[in-house]
Amino acid sequence: MLPAPQYAVLPGRRWLLPSALAAGFDPDRAERSTRWGRPRRTVRDWVVDFGCFLLAVVIGVLSANTVSHDPNTPHTLAVLDQLLGALACAAVWLRRRWPLGLAVAMIPVGLISNTASGAGLVALFTLAVHRPFKYAGGLGAVQLALIPLFFWLRPDPDLPYAASVAVTALLAVSVVGWGMFVRSKRQLMLSLRDRAWRAETEAALRAEQAQRLAREAIAREMHDVLAHRLTLLSVHAGALEFRPDAPQAEVARAAGVIRESAHEALQDLREIIGVLRAGDADDAGRPQPTLVALDGLVSESRAAGMKVVLDNRVTDPAGVPASVGRTAYRIAQEGLTNARKHAPGAEVTVCVAGAPGDGLTISVRNPPPPGEVPHVPGSAQGLIGLTERATLAGGRLEHGAQEDGGFAVRAWLPWGNGTA
Repeated sequence: MLPAPQYAVLPGRRWLLPSALAAGFDPDRAERSTRWGRPRRTVRDWVVDFGCFLLAVVIGVLSANTVSHDPNTPHTLAVLDQLLGALACAAVWLRRRWPLGLAVAMIPVGLISNTASGAGLVALFTLAVHRPFKYAGGLGAVQLALIPLFFWLRPDPDLPYAASVAVTALLAVSVVGWGMFVRSKRQLMLSLRDRAWRAETEAALRAEQAQRLAREAIAREMHDVLAHRLTLLSVHAGALEFRPDAPQAEVARAAGVIRESAHEALQDLREIIGVLRAGDADDAGRPQPTLVALDGLVSESRAAGMKVVLDNRVTDPAGVPASVGRTAYRIAQEGLTNARKHAPGAEVTVCVAGAPGDGLTISVRNPPPPGEVPHVPGSAQGLIGLTERATLAGGRLEHGAQEDGGFAVRAWLPWGNGTA
């Protein structure tokens, strides 16, 4: 199992960066460390370490048995051989902490002790896994050069000299090759994991940017509407100021307009403050269409060659609050645009219904395209922005593929009992 990469928090940002890359792409970094800063062994690490220790012991026992039954080996040398082999097997537990040091120490020990041959192979394999090739290749070359000397000093009683050298050299090369293969595989997995992490981070950043842009667009629209209401309020207040002798009915009507405009301006101001919490909005922009302009939008789509069926069950579209009407218009506009791109030739159905107190529902549905659809690049950022927009308006939006292969966008927006 490959250890998960550690992550470090970047100053001033909430995103994380894999610290394994900053540490030289070391595949042996563990996710957790002890209070001394050393990697903490996992359950898998303990199992692997015990397996390596057991392998070193088994090879050492077989070699010790050969040494003890060799009549050409003095008893003192056989005891020293087995003692050094036991110490070498015990040192296998240090292979993760000091892979290079252990592999270097195994070279002189291996010349003296035949029992330490298993521990030497484990040390060489560990070095190939946890360090670059220049270390494993260098020490492997040194061991290959010393193999003929070892069997010249201590010949194998069962194999000829040439066969012993060839078999041992082949075994050392295989161990180094296997270790490099494991290291390359771990590096590849880390690279793929880092790419996936970067892709997820970039997707999250794009989604966050789309939400921020949607908030800014809504804030610009609200700014224009609020400016219109305040201008209207100022005009009527100015009329009362310059015509104090106006008839009572006209004064009462102007006061009513001022009161209603001030109330609606406060409502819009509350909405724009909620939007601006997520980002600053500039003063550029222009008044945006509301639900009243839905018929014109459908007519434009039909003129462009689309088959659109409009089912508008709202008896008084002008009575829909301006903010709700703008959001509904944008949902219909985005739905028709997506249908035009991804389902050309299909008949699109736009349904709008609702009443004060019940809310406003709008849906845009299209069946599967009748023919082949050309590839049109898209990132679904428009639907992300619409979802954020509907949420900010106090409603909800759902979109997705249908069972028949078509696509649908459905939204519900609040519609109070007040007037717009």
